[in-house]
Amino acid sequence: MTPLAPMPFPETSFALTLALLLLAPLAIAGVALINTGLGRSRSAAQSLLGSLVVISTAVIAFALVGSAFAAGTSGDHVFHLAGKAWNWAGAGPLFLSGFGAAGARAQLAVLCELLSVALVVLIPWGSGADRLRLPAGAAIAAIFGALVFPLVAHWTWGGGWLAQLGTNFSMGAGFLDGGGAAAIHALGGVSALAVVWIAGPRKGKFPREGLSTAMPGHNVVYVLLGCLIALVGWLAWNMAGSLLWLNAAPATLTVTAVNTLLSAAAALVATFSVTRIRFGKPDASLCANGWLAGLVTSSACAGVVSPLAALFTGLVAGIVTPLLVELFELALSIDDPSGAISVHGVAGLWGLAAAGIFAPQAGQFVAQLIGVSTLLGLMLPVVYLVFWLMNRVLVFRVDPDGERIGMDLHELGGNAYPEFVVHRDESYR
Repeated sequence: MTPLAPMPFPETSFALTLALLLLAPLAIAGVALINTGLGRSRSAAQSLLGSLVVISTAVIAFALVGSAFAAGTSGDHVFHLAGKAWNWAGAGPLFLSGFGAAGARAQLAVLCELLSVALVVLIPWGSGADRLRLPAGAAIAAIFGALVFPLVAHWTWGGGWLAQLGTNFSMGAGFLDGGGAAAIHALGGVSALAVVWIAGPRKGKFPREGLSTAMPGHNVVYVLLGCLIALVGWLAWNMAGSLLWLNAAPATLTVTAVNTLLSAAAALVATFSVTRIRFGKPDASLCANGWLAGLVTSSACAGVVSPLAALFTGLVAGIVTPLLVELFELALSIDDPSGAISVHGVAGLWGLAAAGIFAPQAGQFVAQLIGVSTLLGLMLPVVYLVFWLMNRVLVFRVDPDGERIGMDLHELGGNAYPEFVVHRDESYR
């Protein structure tokens, strides 16, 4: 398997990929529902409306500007170093000009990228729950859609320098990211970390150094239902990505689907066991995080590893995720209501590494490590710097009174659950 290449795309593969991409938004819906359920009841409407706002902003920004940088064309921005060509950005047309006349494969690539940017912006939005303002979320989404996501998508999917590691340096098939573990999940995870650092924890989360106040999600039913909805979208997403980005044959898609399900199932069982051992009873929200971490891990390796390897990678993700959620909160005082830093960031990076460990091509592991290092060593500081500068102009965090009464009342003028008392103010006294 090789990264996206200028090769014929059979009509059967086109129809199958299109059908799968039309199911992929269920993953977006599932993540949005999970984010909402893990937040406070007084911010539920703002969370779900905000999901629509950030999705819409990111999609428009990508269509107008970002698609040009993500595209892989003969006129890409390339610089030469040590006798090698380093393709760092696309040079396609702005505003999706000429999209209707593009080839079938190129049109599907744009559709997949539009869905991908819609999903990636939900990740920092969920981590900033209960204190991230809607205008700030929209601004973050615009930057992601116009610049940040398109560059990483080009490097991995559009024939950029990471995808060329195989050709230039004989590192397997180059960096592989069939389901978006890098371009969506790991990138979203590092951006979530940047948002949490800049916005700070919710009021009352860490009353004194070394202590943490439990702020459980307001509706675990939303969270668990979101997990089931996301499964359908993930199955479709990973299969479509295998066809589009890994040049897989339709006959291999059953293995991709089986690997996706096995990874999620193994992660859920592992998290269930870990939380039961640690707390005496399984924790529903952490089990949901484990399930989602297994799906994220499968985004990297479902199309390139065996079922046994997929089972193992999901198992590791399910063990590590609840421990990392606890570590980030208790040891590092990171307030991440959705657990996105662990679920999307760390699990995505682990999946990318696992794809290199279990892939059959020689040198593949090194290519995957270079991609992981790029996300941590380059994209994390760049995203943090961009967000820090944005926060100086458009403040990310809501004012204390807005946080006290809830994001629903403060930004929307009404609660998601007007018939009920939705909060108490003890933590503000």
